Amino acid sequence: MRTMKMRDSKLVPTFDLESAELNLDGGPIAGVDEAGRGPWAGPVVAAAVILDQNNIPQGICDSKAMDENTRELLFARIEKTAIVSVAMADTQRIDRDNILNATMWAMAEAVKGLSNPPRLALIDGNRLPILSCAGRTIVKGDAKCLSIAAASIIAKVTRDRIMRKLAKDFPGYGFERHKGYGTPEHKQALARLGVTPHHRRSFRPVQLALKLEREN
Repeated sequence: MRTMKMRDSKLVPTFDLESAELNLDGGPIAGVDEAGRGPWAGPVVAAAVILDQNNIPQGICDSKAMDENTRELLFARIEKTAIVSVAMADTQRIDRDNILNATMWAMAEAVKGLSNPPRLALIDGNRLPILSCAGRTIVKGDAKCLSIAAASIIAKVTRDRIMRKLAKDFPGYGFERHKGYGTPEHKQALARLGVTPHHRRSFRPVQLALKLEREN
């Protein structure tokens, strides 16, 4: 089964998989993705999206493949036309449960929060959270499956907005630029300003800043 098409020499996601599932066993079908597993600071955000097969916004693709303005535009269009749910695992949960378990929890909560419970959830990646419905993992699903790509946009835009707000609450760290990821600017800010309540203390760069570990 084809799940990708070529457009302008680039692979873009399609609705093929969702269509096959809808024709076979019905729906709803949700796509699920997350944003923020790698950063040193801020939450991990998961989104679940059920697209309306008769009203899918044009231009949806992997959120990492588009600029911020395009993501914001598509975020608004997806929210208008689709059923959307978002869940967030904060730094306390990440430090307590580890980033993988916190991500799986957020994905499950996003699916649970959908106003129309899905028959099937298509999960980006190779690990399946404990869901309230059937689930299927799709590696690089945000590049193959429109529902997952839509979820990636919702998750990414939601998290970026959170990090821009944190930048106002904690000036000097550059959260509005690096969104909590481990850039040289972020490392220098940690050394200069110290650790905020939104830094992940279970992550080694933050432990180094807290002097809980030594650099090799």
